[in-house]
Amino acid sequence: MKVVNSLKTIKARHKNCRMIRRKGRIYVINKTNPRFKARQG
Repeated sequence: MKVVNSLKTIKARHKNCRMIRRKGRIYVINKTNPRFKARQG
């Protein structure tokens, strides 16, 4: 899990990346390739 400033660049890494908001934090998760995970906030 990376903590990043810009999630737009992380989302562009893979086509299956999804942005999800949980508990005031924004996450990028990917079901097919779980190593593409990041959070902001």
